[in-house]
Amino acid sequence: MPELPEVETVRRGLHRRFVGQQLHGVEVYHPRTVRRHLAGMADFSARLVDRTISDTGRRGKFMWLTLDDETTLLCHLGMSGQFLAQEADHPTHKHLRTRFRFTSGQTQLWFVDQRTFGHLQLSDVTGNVPQAIEHIGPDPFEGEFDIDACARRLRSRRSPIKTALLDQSLVSGIGNIYADEALWRSGVHGLRRCSHLAIDEAHTILKHAREVMAEAIEAGGTSFDDLYVNTNGESGYFERSLDAYGRAGQPCRCCQSIMRREVIGGRSSYSCPRCQS
Repeated sequence: MPELPEVETVRRGLHRRFVGQQLHGVEVYHPRTVRRHLAGMADFSARLVDRTISDTGRRGKFMWLTLDDETTLLCHLGMSGQFLAQEADHPTHKHLRTRFRFTSGQTQLWFVDQRTFGHLQLSDVTGNVPQAIEHIGPDPFEGEFDIDACARRLRSRRSPIKTALLDQSLVSGIGNIYADEALWRSGVHGLRRCSHLAIDEAHTILKHAREVMAEAIEAGGTSFDDLYVNTNGESGYFERSLDAYGRAGQPCRCCQSIMRREVIGGRSSYSCPRCQS
């Protein structure tokens, strides 16, 4: 599933290509894509016609297009959602779920989603974020993110630290890949109980999570297959910089011990038996 760096890469592509563009028509081809818009596909499309995209935003793994009527088009990519900028004469993708047409010319915006776990919805805004995602925690790149307060909340949990990092109500945007990377950089095993962490350890883990995600954004995100691409259809290349995730059986880049794979909370987790004892 795309995590914060991948979603941010897509958001930046949408911002460059489509801010200032007026929607001319919207076609929804699969009801699951707008399953959270209770009025249905036709109403979803009608409410977007003639709206102009004025800005873009993101919190954690959610991103949105801000419209000129102060509503937002909110998106979660799910497992395989993609936004692609395509010319009108481009052959239709077999997993095309929604097509956005603009008054300015031939370039269209396609939402492609092979597994249909992603979704689009319209949401009003409260403060800086759409109302539909008010319940999730700020991500480490937001101005309102308080790393000290978050570290204290982490230490109040009794769950394993890996599980807590994936809890989007605590801190949003961190998924399986970047949790493993942050824990490796911090020298902390994912099964350590949050309540057993020192406050400086919790602070360091959060700092490294932000650090590794910032590096991934600059690399265009992490692509293991063609299910994640940017708006130009290009893969990210942060995979080659991963120190922990997916490296079972390979030597640790720090101590040369053989990296191992375990299951924590039903998720594959990768660690060094020496650096993260």
